[in-house]
Amino acid sequence: MHASTHKTSLSNGRVVHASDLGRVTQVNADDLRIMKGLSIKKLTLAPGAIRAPHWHANCVELGYCLTGEALVTVLGTRDFYSVFTITAGQMFHIPSGALHCIENIGAAQAEFIIAFRHERPEDFSLQGTFGAMSDATLGNAYDLPASAFAPMERTTEGAYLVKRQGAPAIPADAGREAAHKFDIEAQPAMLHPSYGAARLGRAQFWPALTDIAMYSLHVTRDGMREPHWHPETAEMGYVHTGHARMTILNPDASTDSWDLAPGDVYFIPRAYPHHIEVLGADEMHFLIFFDQPMPGDIGIRTVPAAFAPGVMAAALGIPQDQLPAFPHIVADPLIVARVNPQST
Repeated sequence: MHASTHKTSLSNGRVVHASDLGRVTQVNADDLRIMKGLSIKKLTLAPGAIRAPHWHANCVELGYCLTGEALVTVLGTRDFYSVFTITAGQMFHIPSGALHCIENIGAAQAEFIIAFRHERPEDFSLQGTFGAMSDATLGNAYDLPASAFAPMERTTEGAYLVKRQGAPAIPADAGREAAHKFDIEAQPAMLHPSYGAARLGRAQFWPALTDIAMYSLHVTRDGMREPHWHPETAEMGYVHTGHARMTILNPDASTDSWDLAPGDVYFIPRAYPHHIEVLGADEMHFLIFFDQPMPGDIGIRTVPAAFAPGVMAAALGIPQDQLPAFPHIVADPLIVARVNPQST
C-alpha cells in the first residue's frame, strides 16, 4: 500500500513536548499539507502533570479523553468561568481565546485526543504573558508592589507541561454537567445495527459547538461506512482501535487507497467521495472531527432513489435493462452491512 498525501501517524507525529510529565505529538498542515481548517494533537499527562494555562488565538479546541481522569478549568469572556472533571469517553470544548488548563487528577496516566479548528493553531501561555510584562505593570494590575513579582522567572514562552504542587483542588461540584463538557459515549447511538454504531457530538446535542463537531464511530467486521461525501465540511479522523482501509476519489480522477492502524490520522477535504472498510476481525473505533457544527453527508445508497432509471443508466454507461436492482432508500444509513468479501 503506497504512502498517501491524506494520511499520517499521530503516534509518531512531530513531538511538541516530551518529559517525565508527559508527551505531546502534533499533526498540522506542516506535517500533512492537505490539511485545512483542522489539526490534531495527542496529549499524555503523567499523574500530577498539568497542561499549563494557555489559550489559542485563532481557533476553538475540542478534546476527547481516551484514558484517565482530568480537571479542566476554563476562563472566558464576560466573566465566564467553569471547572469540571473529564473521564474516558467524555469530551471538552474550549472557545477561541479562552484561558484553560488540563490537570491529571488521577493515579494513572491520562491521554487525550485534541482537535483544533485551524490547520496551524496559535498558542499563548499564561506564563509567557506574565513574562512579557514588567514587575511594575503586574504590580499595578494586582495592586501590589513590583517587588512581589521579583521571584518569577522572566520568559515569554512558558512551559508546556508543569507539575502540580500538592493534592489537586477539586470543587465539590466538578463532576456536574457543564456547558463545555459532553459525555459522548453515554449518548444513545444514533445508529446501532449489528454492524456498527455512531454517537454524535454536534450542535444538535451540544449547543456549545459553533464551528466544529465530532462523531464517535464504531464499525464491526460485518459492516462498512458506505461511500459518501460531505458537501460542506472537511473530515479529519483519528484511529483509536482496529484496522481499516480508506479509499478516496481525487478531483483529478485519481484514486487513493490506504490502510489505517491505531494512532493514524487522515484528512478528507470537503466533498471528496470516500469510504471506510474494516480490516481483520476486530471492531474499529474512529474519532471523526468536522469543521462544521452540524456536519451532513450524501451517501451513495440514497442516489438511485433521487434519479430516474434512465439517468442512472446513462450516468453509469450501461443499458437501462442492465441496471442493478437498487433498493429504494431515501434516508442515508451511514453504516451498511458488508455482504461481499473484502474489496481489494
